[in-house]
Amino acid sequence: MQEHAISPAGFAKIKLEWETLKFTERPAMILQVQVAAAEGDRSENAAYTYGKMRLRDIDRRLRFLDKLLDSAVVLESSPKALTGEVGFGASVLAKVVGTGQERRYQFVGPAEIDPMQGKISLQSPIGTALKGQKIGALVTVQTPKGPQELEIISVEYLNG
Repeated sequence: MQEHAISPAGFAKIKLEWETLKFTERPAMILQVQVAAAEGDRSENAAYTYGKMRLRDIDRRLRFLDKLLDSAVVLESSPKALTGEVGFGASVLAKVVGTGQERRYQFVGPAEIDPMQGKISLQSPIGTALKGQKIGALVTVQTPKGPQELEIISVEYLNG
């Protein structure tokens, strides 16, 4: 089984989703299916059909989360935190050279990626360009709109 790096916050979020599905949503859906089944003819019973479909979805998600939690390796932060270099767990503020626009990126494990929240992987194009760099470094990142130059303004490690 391949291990996956994950932050403590990411692990807690996934664990909470697993617990909610396992101990709240699944039991409620089982009860709903039982009630719908007691109504008689199941072939035209929309509540029964939906309930069975939702139970399959919940069970599929639980299996996925089980595998994810089993293979997760919780990392507080990268050893690079001591050197001020960008690594796993870093929160980086970077300025786009030319426009002055600032962007914040947090480097997380694959299960936590959320580009809309600035949570990206070190294997992403931006992560690859910033990995190992320090405050003040200028890096060029290949984006769909062409190359962009970023200047690292700050590197913080919130978990360590």
